[in-house]
Amino acid sequence: MQDYYNDDAAICYGCGRNNPKGLHIKTYWDGEFGICRFSPREEHTAFPGAIYGGLLASLIDCHSIGTAIAAMYDREGRTPDTAPEITCVTGNLNVTYLKPTPTNQELVLKAHILQLTERKAIVQCSIYASELETVRGEVVAVRIQSRLTHAGHK
Repeated sequence: MQDYYNDDAAICYGCGRNNPKGLHIKTYWDGEFGICRFSPREEHTAFPGAIYGGLLASLIDCHSIGTAIAAMYDREGRTPDTAPEITCVTGNLNVTYLKPTPTNQELVLKAHILQLTERKAIVQCSIYASELETVRGEVVAVRIQSRLTHAGHK
């Protein structure tokens, strides 16, 4: 999904492809779930063997927004490469840390839509280390009209 974001909007630390120091997460939509894979780096450590909670919240936030945008395109019967661009921001983010998330393995984020309207999506997202769910979040994604949606579509 994030590869379709307008260049002006692609600077987000979590998912912006144009942020050289960012996390560069990518959401892949299969029509039901948003899937993301992320490999933590050493600088993401909170304490030996565990990832910093703020990073985990960022992953849930950005991946949930990407999932919401993908679902909104689906709802409109369009693909992400069509205008007008759909842009969402975070209206609410709730994160529950279930277990420490290890630093030494790839993480899988799996998100699905709980509620979808024209202007809002409620997304539930979980982070898995191997098969173990370590973090669960819920995001309210709010669709906006901003200068970014009119700055030119990729």
